[in-house]
Amino acid sequence: MTVTYVLDGGGIRTLEDFWRVIGEAVDGPGGYFGRNLDALADCLGGGFGTPEDGAFVFEWRDHETSRTWLGHAETARQLEIRLARCHPTNRAAVAAELAEARAGRGATVFDWLVDIFEQRAPGTLRLL
Repeated sequence: MTVTYVLDGGGIRTLEDFWRVIGEAVDGPGGYFGRNLDALADCLGGGFGTPEDGAFVFEWRDHETSRTWLGHAETARQLEIRLARCHPTNRAAVAAELAEARAGRGATVFDWLVDIFEQRAPGTLRLL
């Protein structure tokens, strides 16, 4: 039997919202299913939740609303946070990515999330 987890895209306006929504979808109120990109990849890849429990799929309903909110403005905000915390040897690369986001170019937070699903758990994300 395949377990379906529903993500309400109408409630996802920031990356932090995404962490809350996916955590609650998988583990109920206050639940955890990653709170950074690497943790999400680990959770989807196995050993930290649904993959060991059997077949699963995530339905990201109203994903177009999320796509809009998780666009270049949110990407720039997240890259500003990353730039403040990253190792000095990574600052130039993060700053360049930030400049692209501010100019409305490049991958967005929404793209980052979808890519992780595609790479770590192909076929488990339905964009509705």
